[in-house]
Amino acid sequence: MKNLTRREVLKAGSTAAVTAILSPFIENAGREKENSNMRNTELARTPSEEICFTEVTALVELLRTKKVSAVEVMKAHLSQIASVNARVNAIVTLVDEEQLLREAQSADDALAKGNWLGPLHGLPIGVKDLNATKGIRTTYGSPLLKDDIPKTDCLLVEREKTAGGIVIGKTNVPEFGLGSQTFNPVFGATRNPYDLRKTCGGSTGGGAVAVVCGMVPLADGSDYGGSLRNPPNFCNVVGLRPSPGRVPNTPADLAWQTFSVSGPVARNVKDCAFFLSVLAGPDERIPISIEQPGSQFMQQLGRRDFKGVRVAMFRDMGLPWEPEVKEAIHAQGKVFESIGCVVEEAEPDYVDANECFLAWRHWTIESRFGDLIATKGNQLNEYIHWHVEEGRKLTGPYLSRLEMKRSALYQRVRGFLDKYEFFVLPVNQVLPFDVTQHYPTEINGVRMDNYLSWMKSACYITTTGNPAASVPCAFSKSGLPIGIQIVGRNHEDWGVLQMAFAFEQARNLEKRKPVALD
Repeated sequence: MKNLTRREVLKAGSTAAVTAILSPFIENAGREKENSNMRNTELARTPSEEICFTEVTALVELLRTKKVSAVEVMKAHLSQIASVNARVNAIVTLVDEEQLLREAQSADDALAKGNWLGPLHGLPIGVKDLNATKGIRTTYGSPLLKDDIPKTDCLLVEREKTAGGIVIGKTNVPEFGLGSQTFNPVFGATRNPYDLRKTCGGSTGGGAVAVVCGMVPLADGSDYGGSLRNPPNFCNVVGLRPSPGRVPNTPADLAWQTFSVSGPVARNVKDCAFFLSVLAGPDERIPISIEQPGSQFMQQLGRRDFKGVRVAMFRDMGLPWEPEVKEAIHAQGKVFESIGCVVEEAEPDYVDANECFLAWRHWTIESRFGDLIATKGNQLNEYIHWHVEEGRKLTGPYLSRLEMKRSALYQRVRGFLDKYEFFVLPVNQVLPFDVTQHYPTEINGVRMDNYLSWMKSACYITTTGNPAASVPCAFSKSGLPIGIQIVGRNHEDWGVLQMAFAFEQARNLEKRKPVALD
């Protein structure tokens, strides 16, 4: 087998070109198709750009075998940021270039001495501006914290650095991560790379945009109501909302809560699983952390046979939809059938899901901002004021009855997923909307009650804690991305990734270059 040179690999510019030097984690091309989301050979690119759009698992192997250096990788991504970021506003705090190149050189020096730093050796990582980074500004998109520089890293960033990753900068978020439209008074809005007039979603909006534009190979994120699903859905990348406790993150004032989770964003399912292998794993500081190592996500994704597996395709969930979104997802049934699944139209009974989600969100945000309202209320946005006001109306008896409703909801969904191993539905109910609009106020003639109502199809999944992936599946008539949401059984994150990978390969979605890269 030919041992390809670095120049040959970058000139070829595809996953197939590096199959001769694949690690055990990278599937053999003779057994599995190329990943369609990374098939970009039809786009003429410079060697620097090829680095930025190479599959992460392949790029890691190029680093390991010294066919590309960490310095070259860092320079390529810095060049891409300089070329693209001003159009989309995804990376809002960039680490000093000299420091980044020193860290990259240290990675190269370590490898020269035979020291491999870990799975992310020398890779630039985009960190969400809600995650504390030692010595790097962390603003939460709020004027209150616009100059704040943490003295310690959060657990997520610790794990990225321990694995050899290099924090290249912070990615944009909505103010305090509230809402699925990425804009804030500190940095402004992040724009959709497929239509700069549209939103990229949120709250991991900056991360999703940075990944699809090749400014970072991987980005971390978090998800309460859909923040690891909505931006990938709007930006044609992959995001995973893991099970609560799969990716513990500290510090955490509410260590027992099950709504907010951390997780990965990548350009394809394989890279998403690879990143999850670094982020996942137990930590005793989070009492609900799952006692399973992250290494399980380094297995080969394509080994499972889905023949006979039952998949439930949503009907309408009693929600309003933009017709193009609903039609695009229903059309994917044939893709699941092509890999052997038995597809039926069915959906769980999500009665009480909206009430449970909203009440606990009110409670959570009141606990965080209730004391701050009195002194800094004029610097907090309308969403926070609304949640605090509603949170103060909650009573102990009401919350206890509400938790009983949520427990009954969980049991209904669990029973449904005993019959159907996967539930598939849209990520949210609309196409990307105008970047100047805070949120959709109406869908198909139905008025939205609040800033979250247009994304109930994501919030409902949050309420029961099931793992869920957003995977690209279609484009609208106007060229906007549409993602499908694949929901799995309790704690079956690996099964969701396997199904997401099988769908991704079978769907073979056409490659469309974001206008931001023109």
